Amino acid sequence: MKSLRARMAALLIVAILTVVGLATLAASRALQHPDPEGGIDAVAGQIRLIATLAQDMPEQMVAAGAVISESPASGEQVPRTTELLSNALAEMGLGIPLTVSRPDGGRVLTISIELEDARWLLAEMPDLSPPEDGWKIFTVWIAMIVIGAMAVSLWAARSLGRPLELLEAATSQIGADGILPHMAESGPAEIRATARALNHLSDQVRSAMDSRMRLIAAAGHDLRTPMTRMRLRAEFIEDDDDRAKWLIDLHELDLIADSAIRLVREEAAGGEAPRPLRLDVLISDIAAELTETRHNIAVGDLAPLEVRADPLALKRALRNLIVNAATHGGGASVNLMQQGRQAVLSIRDDGPGIPEALLGQVFEPFFRADPARRKTIPGAGLGLAIAREIIERFGGRITIANLQPRGLVQHITLECAADMVHRQEG
Repeated sequence: MKSLRARMAALLIVAILTVVGLATLAASRALQHPDPEGGIDAVAGQIRLIATLAQDMPEQMVAAGAVISESPASGEQVPRTTELLSNALAEMGLGIPLTVSRPDGGRVLTISIELEDARWLLAEMPDLSPPEDGWKIFTVWIAMIVIGAMAVSLWAARSLGRPLELLEAATSQIGADGILPHMAESGPAEIRATARALNHLSDQVRSAMDSRMRLIAAAGHDLRTPMTRMRLRAEFIEDDDDRAKWLIDLHELDLIADSAIRLVREEAAGGEAPRPLRLDVLISDIAAELTETRHNIAVGDLAPLEVRADPLALKRALRNLIVNAATHGGGASVNLMQQGRQAVLSIRDDGPGIPEALLGQVFEPFFRADPARRKTIPGAGLGLAIAREIIERFGGRITIANLQPRGLVQHITLECAADMVHRQEG
């Protein structure tokens, strides 16, 4: 009952059932059958009259259409009505023997009145008692009300919720650049206003993204010329130690400028369209390349799993993560396994880990767990940020946690390709 559609449908169903229930109660009170005991005196008075006439003028009564039989009417006896009529006649001072029966099981009763000559006068009267199958009629009536109320309510809720579904579908199509697709400004006034506001927000986000891209690209480009001049001047510094320090700082500036531009490009998407690729093969290739560059990489179990991604972008992201573990943790071990429909890559190291208070900041640009290591370990502090942008672009997720007593583990989760999941289940 958490969705708006379900709540609207429930509200409409309760409202309709309440109104119809009250109307049914009022109608049943107004149109209910009269109480049999309330009308029994009038019937008794008529019986007294026709019984007296049948005693005094039997031939005339038969000629008028009365039925006089040698025996009482057959059929199912109705003791309650017989008792009521007998008591009513007794109160009138007339003790006439009679029986009430239901000849054919219908709604008409037959009164058999015994005459003095041992014959029986037969007269009909309507059955004033409620029908025995009234509960069946009531059940069918309520069932029709419930079914009709549910059908109308669900249709109304669906009609009211359709514009909201369009908004939800549009927002679910947010691209990697965080920009909403243009939405049609149609439907009720509230929906049009919401669509108009989202379109305006999307335009503002797009403008901000473009402005940031131009700013960082221009800054990176404009920094090249003065940094080149500074590098040339540094080459002419006579003191070897000072020259080395200048060149190291300039190299770090180069890394920062290049990494910042790459981060913005990754956030703005780009690259190839996702396609199936063997994740275990990609990891093996990365480990082999890093081992050749003297990184300590240990490859564990690699399940043969297939995911959908841009091979170059995903390779860049996983390479950043493995290099980060090997550089800061003194080596990295990688394992790949399948959990349900997901491929889970684990990257472990034996380094000092990250303080728990800083774990929530590891994906921020230029993050350093220990700023003092900036001078000893190369890098701009953007590797994790870039890796997360790439992995999340392909519907994945990355988490980092400390190990005990020391070390760090990175978990990268990606959705397995559909055909690979089917093969695994088969």
